[in-house]
Amino acid sequence: MNVILIGFMGCGKSTVGIKLSYRLRRSLLDTDKIIEKEENRTISDIFVTDGEGYFRDLETQCLKKLIQTEKNQIISVGGGLPIRKENHTLLKELGTVVYLRAKPETIYERLKHDTTRPLLQGENPQEKIRTLMGQRAAIYEKTADVIIDVDVKDFDTILDEIVEKLKESSFLE
Repeated sequence: MNVILIGFMGCGKSTVGIKLSYRLRRSLLDTDKIIEKEENRTISDIFVTDGEGYFRDLETQCLKKLIQTEKNQIISVGGGLPIRKENHTLLKELGTVVYLRAKPETIYERLKHDTTRPLLQGENPQEKIRTLMGQRAAIYEKTADVIIDVDVKDFDTILDEIVEKLKESSFLE
């Protein structure tokens, strides 16, 4: 089984994914990076050229491929991937879903200088974060097998909590 990390942009999926892959001695895959490589362009370019709908289709296709090919991996997915209803089932089929939950204030502090996030460009990114998180929180929680609050915690604490929860669910022996 795979461990899938979900959560809002800036919650730490990429960094936690790297550290967890070392801790569990598993490879890390990132759906955004897979899509960028297959499309030979950045996520921002995909959004500008083809729109969010096209990108969301690519995410679903990526999940379907991963189900067929990947076992015992750490997989980090884009923040919007769980929003599509079809992807809930695919995520569960792919492995154990861990939601890295953060408060809007934490996300804003982490991303306020990041210009690579297409959904946060424009006026009032703080309000955009709050709105998007409000729309997504229940979906993340419903999709997750494990929920880890990441605000004001260091990475070792977060990793310890993830490993402990995975052991409790008999995912890790």
